Amino acid sequence: MEKLVYLNNLYDLYGILLTEKQQTYFEEYYFNNLSYGEISEKYNISRNACFKQLKIIEDKLFDYEKKLKLYYKKEKINAIINMIDDKKIKEKLENLL
Repeated sequence: MEKLVYLNNLYDLYGILLTEKQQTYFEEYYFNNLSYGEISEKYNISRNACFKQLKIIEDKLFDYEKKLKLYYKKEKINAIINMIDDKKIKEKLENLL
């Protein structure tokens, strides 16, 4: 479950860097809960190709985070924001994220 949430967060940050097909396969599998078989039937690809494509997508998302660290930085900034007492400043910073 933890990996699923993490991947969804990475997709929110880096999904735009994936191809349209990769975005579609990711969304079908992770958002629409389709199985490899259902995705392969829907898009006329082999079940193995679907599995490999999703593995490639996951690897890309992890690699983007490893290089750019946007999720890590966002979490650190959120931790700092949570330590701020001034509600106006806190709200303005949260809106930037």
